Amino acid sequence: MKQRIVRFFGHGGGVAFYLIAAMLLVTAASSALFASTAYRKLQRDAARMVYEDNMDLLESVQWSARSLDESIHQAETAAEPPKDRPYLVVSIDDKRLWYKQGGQVLFTTQVATGSGKTLVVEGSSSQWKFDTPRGRLSVQSKEEAPAWVPPDWHFVEEANKRHLGLAKVAPGQPLRTSDGSVIAVRGDDVVRRGPDGAETVLTADEGREIVADGKIIVPPVGTNQRRYEGVLGTHRLSLGNGYAIHGTNQPQSIGHAVSHGCVRVRNEDIDKLYEMVPVGTPVYIY
Repeated sequence: MKQRIVRFFGHGGGVAFYLIAAMLLVTAASSALFASTAYRKLQRDAARMVYEDNMDLLESVQWSARSLDESIHQAETAAEPPKDRPYLVVSIDDKRLWYKQGGQVLFTTQVATGSGKTLVVEGSSSQWKFDTPRGRLSVQSKEEAPAWVPPDWHFVEEANKRHLGLAKVAPGQPLRTSDGSVIAVRGDDVVRRGPDGAETVLTADEGREIVADGKIIVPPVGTNQRRYEGVLGTHRLSLGNGYAIHGTNQPQSIGHAVSHGCVRVRNEDIDKLYEMVPVGTPVYIY
């Protein structure tokens, strides 16, 4: 049955994508029903944040608000796929991407999509839900050799996995460690100054974060230690709000629901898409 559905959406021409358009229009109608309730909840969270001076909750509320705004906007602007130019379609359930024009499939491949998991900060109200957004998006920009700037949730996730704490370092706010060293920001780098005054530029990468006194050190955005090379593969097609179609350094993940919301493809596939797909191309995710 699943193979028949995949064949239908891969080769079914206009009929299949009329169904996609109908689905998105239904989503737009239903979004009006939940929007008011969802915004009331966000208002209550924001009020509680002010009362408790809870900055972790503020970040969670901002994340939720962006996700809600994005979902409603995508549903409201969903439209029938264009007949006069190519477009991308991504099936979350089938873990497959098609690049189509009219009834012709120009390119297709497997993908990895959002895990659907929720990350909760222990002892806090902050949480993040890792879903791939559904609806109509578009390719807003393209990038070669993209670097990943990990969001705060990455460090929370790593700390949970490795049973470590978290500590932030910022310009003008050095962190003193138990061995007498100081971890500080100097220019675009995070450095360690030893008790003897010797200074070392620290390195960081995915799964190899800076650790001191049983805590993962969170570097500020803009430093070299907050830029990970190779994680996103060879190219990235940005879809806005932090979402993208990009390559991966984990090709074994393709075909599974494992990402934090982006659509992953193999590097050889994103190389082709980068050349084929222009900025402005509509992207339909269902």
